[in-house]
Amino acid sequence: MGKLHEIVFESEAPAALARFWAALLDGYEVRAYDEAEISRLASLGFTPETDPTVLVDGPGPSLCFQRVGGRRYDNNRLHLDIAVDDRQAEATRHIALGATVQRKADGYSVMHDPEGNQYCLTDMHRT
Repeated sequence: MGKLHEIVFESEAPAALARFWAALLDGYEVRAYDEAEISRLASLGFTPETDPTVLVDGPGPSLCFQRVGGRRYDNNRLHLDIAVDDRQAEATRHIALGATVQRKADGYSVMHDPEGNQYCLTDMHRT
């Protein structure tokens, strides 16, 4: 069985949208950047303001604001990430329940529910 890990919003300006949601929700704050993360971002040509993936943490699931290149409006702008111990076994179980696999990537699989809504199965160690 999976565990709700993140609620993911596709956005054009992740940092600004993350600040918006953090201000709306009681107990939520934009995840702080430590020196190691700032250095990692700099090596990729980003700053905290231009970070393509910004997280907001609080008492419930984390909110993830993610820049998506070539944004298509025929897919979800918001989706759930479900962390699992065995992604392949869970994908097989989900398929038996009516889901389909859109694509597999390193650490996650993009799935569709029976009505075509996207969600991701992520490896538990990523939580």
